[in-house]
Amino acid sequence: MPVRVLSEGAGPGAQLPKHLTRIPISVITTSTDCSNKTVKGKVVHKGPLVWLASDNAILKTVIQEEDSPPDSSSQNPSINVVLFGALAKDFNQAISQGDVVVASGFTVGKSPTVSSDKLHPCNLLLSGDDAYIYVSRLPPSPGPRSPLAVKRSSALSAEVSRTTKAPKYTYVRLCDLKAGSVVNVYGVVVFFKQPFKSRGTDFCSSLKITDQSNQKISCTIFCEKLEDHPRIFQIGDIVRMHRVKTQFFNDSIQLVNTFGFSVVAFDGAEGAPIEPRTSSRSFHLDQDVRRTVEELRSWAVSQAFLPTVPSVPLSAVQPKAYFDLTCQLLAKAPIDTTCTLLRVWDGTRCPHTLLKVIVEQNVTEGPSSFSKDRESLIANVLIYDNHVESARQLKPGDFLRIYNLRAIPGSSKVPGLTSSQSEEVDHLAFHLHGGTAYGRGIRVLPENSPVVQELKRVMEDFPEDDRDDFVELNDSELLDVWSTPPESPGVGGAVECSTERSCGHDTQPVTLSELKRSDSGRVHHVRVQLRSYEPRRLHQALKLYCSKCTSMQDVPDDELVASLFSEASRDSGPCSPPPWALSGRVTVPGDFPGSPKRALSVHLSTQLISEDKTKDLIYLMGSTLEETCRLAAGYQNIIPVRSSGGQLALLDLSVPFLFRGRKRFYGCKRCSDAAVREPSCAEGVELIDEKIIAEVLGVQLLQFVLLMKLELQDATDTLDAFLWRDAERFFSVSAEDVASNQEAQNSIRQMMDSLCPPGGSTGERPWMDLCLTEYRAEDDKGESQTCYQICHSTITKPRSARSDPDPA
Repeated sequence: MPVRVLSEGAGPGAQLPKHLTRIPISVITTSTDCSNKTVKGKVVHKGPLVWLASDNAILKTVIQEEDSPPDSSSQNPSINVVLFGALAKDFNQAISQGDVVVASGFTVGKSPTVSSDKLHPCNLLLSGDDAYIYVSRLPPSPGPRSPLAVKRSSALSAEVSRTTKAPKYTYVRLCDLKAGSVVNVYGVVVFFKQPFKSRGTDFCSSLKITDQSNQKISCTIFCEKLEDHPRIFQIGDIVRMHRVKTQFFNDSIQLVNTFGFSVVAFDGAEGAPIEPRTSSRSFHLDQDVRRTVEELRSWAVSQAFLPTVPSVPLSAVQPKAYFDLTCQLLAKAPIDTTCTLLRVWDGTRCPHTLLKVIVEQNVTEGPSSFSKDRESLIANVLIYDNHVESARQLKPGDFLRIYNLRAIPGSSKVPGLTSSQSEEVDHLAFHLHGGTAYGRGIRVLPENSPVVQELKRVMEDFPEDDRDDFVELNDSELLDVWSTPPESPGVGGAVECSTERSCGHDTQPVTLSELKRSDSGRVHHVRVQLRSYEPRRLHQALKLYCSKCTSMQDVPDDELVASLFSEASRDSGPCSPPPWALSGRVTVPGDFPGSPKRALSVHLSTQLISEDKTKDLIYLMGSTLEETCRLAAGYQNIIPVRSSGGQLALLDLSVPFLFRGRKRFYGCKRCSDAAVREPSCAEGVELIDEKIIAEVLGVQLLQFVLLMKLELQDATDTLDAFLWRDAERFFSVSAEDVASNQEAQNSIRQMMDSLCPPGGSTGERPWMDLCLTEYRAEDDKGESQTCYQICHSTITKPRSARSDPDPA
């Protein structure tokens, strides 16, 4: 990583290697190919050398392009340059402000200071053996030079002309981490989530690692490029991370990536080849790395957190289980905007009857049909919500690991059943639900990985001629091969819908342009089409509303709820039950037969026990979210509790305070005075419901509501209107059902796909007769604005006629 001096006064690039090509600063982006490229500029700012550890340093400088190339679109642009290790030390000694430098072997990252320094939105990052700085000083001004200046120049030239050795990194054990430092670490992965799209432009991945100190540390990584994230395939893999920052979060140390972050992952299996998984071009696998990886492998083998079976083959899948599946993708097809079908196999046959799925043959990527023998080995996997974007990047032939896949036994009713199909009752369906809880996601495995090599050996037992025998089936045969997916919105296309008004207002329809010119505070009738709507992910339309303080909030996702449950279960200490309660234990079944079971503490009301209502209500302590959901099938009401000061207390109201079957109920933090109290029923009341329980506990019950913004259009204008108070009337379904019932969610998705077909033209969208109310409201800045809300309108299914064209 040398700093090299060009001859005094040499022309631009006079002594640069001939294979390097200069690019202007103005064209640099995070997607720029930096191979064999250079950037040239004058040092206009040189920051101090900052030591990250005893043998590692960082330095930040700013260079300005003075002689922009002819194809540059900007005049004299400036960019931040961040140097690491020995290169930073050499730069600090050799380079002065005003020197002209040329950088090569750099990578590009996003600048976190662009809003404050107004420089280029990217940084140049230089580290590793491939990074070089070439310096060309400006010719000295005329006049005598002092002996001291001559001496300094000679010494400096001698100093910077040397080639420095690769840095020797220092690694910190996880038990020795202190907040506020930048460190290098090794660790064994005990939990991970595949990268997912954050709210900004970056992908986010999270993992938890440990080492021989048994200290477990959470890591959060934000990188714009997927290849810069750790390539983790299973729990037990080993990671080496350079330049991660330690910080306090929720009273514990957490690691986050910072300038110059790099990560390398290794297979954690003892005896497996030590092959680095990294996008870095400068990584070198030396003996120190090999020794550290082997030591961690040997230590991890004895630890209970490592999985005995990293993934489950199709031949061993059990109904209702969550599992990881290693497989090969044969074909895929979109079901709708929120669901994609993957057809996969792993060379084994599932002992259960699997769900079959009908899709359009012309939308299938990959073979649309297979031989009968091979068809019996293929599983149909339905990918939902945020994972659909990941599925779009997959190619038939890819080897995959699908994490937290769920095996769902079939119901007696399959949505979208056609007349040519019979109902499937005993089938097994595979679903990858939305969200990232429990590490849910998809990862493409490299073909040279040991896991893929083993999978190929299993697949080789299937005859080669049968594997290539892709036969063409006619339509009637195709119906025997495929069937309809549950939890998906009508495979045969969206259900045709229209709307009707149910109000008694005596007013004539107006166009949107007339409506905007009218007086405020009125009710309007309009005939419009739906141009677009928000949110596009319909589960985000579900909100929690407090009727007391009129606040509205998002429904917490399972990831947050699960983490709060886990935190509460870890903190559950000894607890004295209240005098009105009896304590006991309940056993939670495992994920599948043979898996370990857990016994949890429960508290029951003596009054309910005396009335033989032991299943009506329990207070459950120390459970995870998954365990609570499993137990909810056997009890009418479950209230999660924890120990606080030796007494029973409710969990934080960010999580549900009550579980009733599949339904969850939340309370308002602002308006509740929550405490664990004895449940009581008025005389003659047989059923304990959520309202009674909320009143007893002092919880202000939050109401599920639907909130959407629809962009309406006609021939004259467009208009944004909210759908809220009458949303349940509009969809003919309650928000509470939407929160817990997949069929209710599918019903709304079908209706919205009908009103606003994905990718459909305006002419294909039905006309809607709506009633709108107009009102004034304040925006975030406190300014008054006119708003519109849809009311007294309901979606209906027309007989068969197509809606009339717009009368306007």
